[in-house]
Amino acid sequence: MTYLKNKNIVLCVTGSIAAYKSVFLASALVKEGVNLRVIMTKSAKEFVGESSFSGISHNQVITGYYEGKTDLSIDHVSIAKEADLIVVAPASANSIAKIALGISNEPIVGTILASNAPVIIAPAMDGNMYNSKQVQSNIKTLIELNMKISGPTKGRLASGINEFGRMTEPDILIEEIKSILQKKKDFKNLNAIVTAGATIEPIDPVRFISNWSSGKMGIAIAEALRERGAKVTFVHGRIDDNSINGIKKIPIKSAIDMRDQVLRNIDDNDLIIMSAAVSDYRVKEFSKHKIKKELLSSIKLEKNPDILSEIDNKKIIKVGFAAESENLIENAKKKLLSKDCNLIVANDITLEGSGFGSNNNKATLVDKYGCEDLPLMKKSELAHKILDRTIQYID
Repeated sequence: MTYLKNKNIVLCVTGSIAAYKSVFLASALVKEGVNLRVIMTKSAKEFVGESSFSGISHNQVITGYYEGKTDLSIDHVSIAKEADLIVVAPASANSIAKIALGISNEPIVGTILASNAPVIIAPAMDGNMYNSKQVQSNIKTLIELNMKISGPTKGRLASGINEFGRMTEPDILIEEIKSILQKKKDFKNLNAIVTAGATIEPIDPVRFISNWSSGKMGIAIAEALRERGAKVTFVHGRIDDNSINGIKKIPIKSAIDMRDQVLRNIDDNDLIIMSAAVSDYRVKEFSKHKIKKELLSSIKLEKNPDILSEIDNKKIIKVGFAAESENLIENAKKKLLSKDCNLIVANDITLEGSGFGSNNNKATLVDKYGCEDLPLMKKSELAHKILDRTIQYID
């Protein structure tokens, strides 16, 4: 089953070197059965050809007002009224500013203004441009207008720097498009805490204890909750990507920091999904000075608090994670009881292509009703599977 078959999607391509990715996105959408219309700015044509999109979509590409390429003479209005979704990818700094301010001197903004369809914006630009106060202010405006901001991700940019500014990859955008068009709002009016990433336990000013968690699973869960109507508080340690938008973010370092923030916010929430990789132990005595290597043969540790165990599940729905290398289901069932959780997401960390650092994950969902073994899938897809299982505990 595809949620995209026969959907009317408008792909808006603006002037960015990332425009080549939109060709792949257009192809993937058409393969999903989408009725695709493409609008390009004049500057976009400096990077990709109009004929590429017309060949893929089997529709003429709109590049200016009143070109008469639809059955009506006012193309952007005709397309806007039929649209189920509008995607601006890549979205340059210039196009973001125009959309935020409603400057409709090109048909992309005119189409967005004339449509009631949801809008996804996928920024792509130099890292310093993206981080500028002007662009961040405009993105904030787009979020306030209920537009979804996808990415950008961090990586090597055309300028040579390694920073946030890379357009979301087409396969990830496809999953986000599917998520929006499913139109699930079953978590509306629900407040949720999601924890993610790796905690850091300092040894001295140079060294620390941590783990390989990238936070990608937690980010996917937070985004899925947001898309399904929840108000999300995202308490995170070290993560690979901090570009998630539209939620309250609380950065932390240590397990104690995470515990304090979770307990501080818990009474205002209905659900907690604890996907963070929390260090089990911390250094008993932190050294203010760098410890000489010959003195590092042993370090005294003390146990960190068990955050989930401290939360009363009579007041809040609790979802925990179990990352195991053996006896997966047995250990997950023990954790379900010991931490008094409603659901445990069990991961076998030895599986290739799954878990820490990967965009994919394979999990077994364990609760009092039994075990659901899921195949390897994208973390964005697994996030919704977790929520589908969690919804049964919501009154």
